[in-house]
Amino acid sequence: MLSGGSVCQLKKSPTMSKITESAIEELALERLQQLGYSYLYGLDIAPDGSSPLRASLESPLLESRLQAAVDRINPAIPPQARQDAVRQVLRLTSPGLLSTNEAFHTMLTQGVNVSYQKEGAQRGDLIWLVDFNTPDNNEFLAVNQFTVVEKNVNKRPDIVLFVNGLPLVVMELKNAADEKATVKTAFQQLQTYKECIPSLLAYNGLLVISDGLEARAGSLTAGFNRFSAWKSEDGTKEASRLKGQLEVLIKGLLNRATLLDVIRFFTVFEKTKKEDTSGQITISTTKKIAAYHQYYAVNKAVQAAILAAGRTDENKGKGGVIWHTQGSGKSLSMVFFAGKIVVRMDNPTLVMLTDRNDLDDQLFDTFAASSQLLRQEPKQAGSSRN
Repeated sequence: MLSGGSVCQLKKSPTMSKITESAIEELALERLQQLGYSYLYGLDIAPDGSSPLRASLESPLLESRLQAAVDRINPAIPPQARQDAVRQVLRLTSPGLLSTNEAFHTMLTQGVNVSYQKEGAQRGDLIWLVDFNTPDNNEFLAVNQFTVVEKNVNKRPDIVLFVNGLPLVVMELKNAADEKATVKTAFQQLQTYKECIPSLLAYNGLLVISDGLEARAGSLTAGFNRFSAWKSEDGTKEASRLKGQLEVLIKGLLNRATLLDVIRFFTVFEKTKKEDTSGQITISTTKKIAAYHQYYAVNKAVQAAILAAGRTDENKGKGGVIWHTQGSGKSLSMVFFAGKIVVRMDNPTLVMLTDRNDLDDQLFDTFAASSQLLRQEPKQAGSSRN
């Protein structure tokens, strides 16, 4: 059992040993395997392990698994272009962890740009790293004790979830029986990883922390208070409070379809401009991921909109209403809805109506700050005629 980075091999067997509070890692791995994840032990797949999958401990990707997935998902594109796409992912560099993560997110969700010769002409195309439309066409793998070495610093996150060889989820788990090991110390451990092994976090889509009693998920830039519980397994009702938060989060958020959906349509890199007293403008970026209520509400709204657009009776065009409470993230929910509907309905025109100028400005600012998800720059009307 690993807690806080200690080295001790997890007992590997088809049937996990009896779950206890101190065996949170085994619990998580068991639940992930029930969802269809394969399992490998981190030391086994190291370069000197019994079943090596890594070129070095410095590389956080499983390159052979990534290349195999790219070949499988993009069979119509020439092999040289598919290999070039993988090289682009491996050589991804930007000034700073967050900008690198944003660049990778664009590659992941919008495709990797490649070019190749076809019929005597140069042609541009997109390579997909993940098949978002068919989750079962991807490889999902849970690895515990995954060692990463960077600048002679050795770190070993508790569990890393790979999709097609890409380390998209990092889970840091603490022992609930230890009074000093809390969900807060799990969060602090993630901050250490950001400082010491940013190469792993550059490819991150989601961070999870748990002490066996509490479990929360958050983004790369989220502070501790922005990590939130996932309170429903299926979006129809909140889970019983008698059920462990980690089990609910794993089943509700980390199931294969939901995880890919959240990464593709429910993640934004929000840009905010700030001007100091001297007139100098700086732009800061915050990575935000939908909370569970936003995720389920938006998906129901998308389904209702598609259904309403296709109807031929008196209810044609009537999609419905979402009722929000104050502080529930209404503007960001609208962004998530827009980001998904432009793909699902072949880029329709969306018009946002507000009843106050200040709300109109606020909503426009939120949309303008999230243009990456929208795949276009929003425009603000200056008048009702406009």
